[in-house]
Amino acid sequence: MDLASLQRIASQVRRDIIRQTNLAASGHPGGSLGCADFLTALYFNIMRRQMPFRMDGRGEDLFFLSNGHISPLFYSVLARSGYFPIEELSTFRKIHSRLQGHPATHEGLPGIRVASGSLGQGLSVALGTALAKRLDGDDHFVYVLMGDGELQEGQIWEAAMAAAHFGADRLIATVDWNGKQIDGPTREVMHLGELDAKWRSFGWEVLQMDGNVMEDVVSGLQRAQSASGKGKPVVILMKTEMGFGVDFMVGKHHWHGVAPNDEQCTAALAQLEETLGDF
Repeated sequence: MDLASLQRIASQVRRDIIRQTNLAASGHPGGSLGCADFLTALYFNIMRRQMPFRMDGRGEDLFFLSNGHISPLFYSVLARSGYFPIEELSTFRKIHSRLQGHPATHEGLPGIRVASGSLGQGLSVALGTALAKRLDGDDHFVYVLMGDGELQEGQIWEAAMAAAHFGADRLIATVDWNGKQIDGPTREVMHLGELDAKWRSFGWEVLQMDGNVMEDVVSGLQRAQSASGKGKPVVILMKTEMGFGVDFMVGKHHWHGVAPNDEQCTAALAQLEETLGDF
């Protein structure tokens, strides 16, 4: 898919994020908006997927969302790429909805292979899946997205050490490096240090890309694929802006977990082109 088409999808995805969180009066729009280009590129351009959805994931690339609070983004991309009806986005965070605030598996929502939202666990899940694929002789990629605040969790670094030790070189991790978390800048809550040097010291191949420029996202993911299969897992440090696409949300940690009211929703949607039709 060409860049212009991907950009049009990402614009609609951002509209979906705003509308879902507004209708629910709850949710996490900030990080969702910041990662919209990444997940759009991954599902519509990069991943080799099979339809209909199969839970075992054999013979296809797999994605795990570790920072599960950005579920409005995940649900939009899954619906827009055919996993479930787009109209179901209107049920986000409603009682008895399959679209819970954090992705869950017990309702059988297509596209969701693991419950997420308890931060720090996604890299371990992705590593286990990558090792299982290797045992099965399946050379497809396993992708995982983490938040940078999530790197304050110790389990991330246990998994990072294990991935390098076991040579999980079909594993591609991405860090949403926006420098913000719910309580403020990451450097003030708990400084992450030199992430590039830190991941390298754990034995990973480290790449960087601008997560809010579609061309850079696509080329960055392609570079990650090219760097794979050489004995090391790959991590992409993806620079983003929280709330990207909406001027009054950009770069403000306040929007980590606050839904836009009706007035703010209208103002945000005015900045985002409707390209595929709203749900």
